[in-house]
Amino acid sequence: DLAGFGYSQVPDDWEFSTQTWLQQIVDLLDELGLEKVSVVGNSFGGSMALALAIAHPERVDRIVLMGSVGVPFEITEGLDAVWGYEPSVETMGHLIRDVFAYDPSFVSDDLVQLRYEASVRPGAQESFAAMFPAPRQRWVDAMAHDEKDIRALKQKTLLIHGRDDKVIPL
Repeated sequence: DLAGFGYSQVPDDWEFSTQTWLQQIVDLLDELGLEKVSVVGNSFGGSMALALAIAHPERVDRIVLMGSVGVPFEITEGLDAVWGYEPSVETMGHLIRDVFAYDPSFVSDDLVQLRYEASVRPGAQESFAAMFPAPRQRWVDAMAHDEKDIRALKQKTLLIHGRDDKVIPL
């Protein structure tokens, strides 16, 4: 997990930025003694996979991106709703069924409850709110990469992206 996501603790003096998250990734690779890795990233994680490959191409063998932030784009209603999430089971249900899922019939009440409970863990909402305060377009801009940098990547890359993605446009 990157700081602010999942179960990673966030140091009190942590600055949420692409550069600090990138340094966290590089530090983890160094700590584990991994000189070269294949990276898999979804959405924000895809942006960070690209950041690693752009900044440290010698450390990345292959890349798999799913619904990844890549080049600059205007923030979508879906992404704004995700980043502006106010915890409730109903709101989580709306996000998963109406924003994330192409076919909401695959979304169970148990999945909604599980994701809701993760969103209200102590510190989770505070971290999330600190990462993406309004106006949120600036955070899209901060996560996007210059097209020339992406085009310059030499690593084999698998792109998976929904044609009708409501969060990150194709």
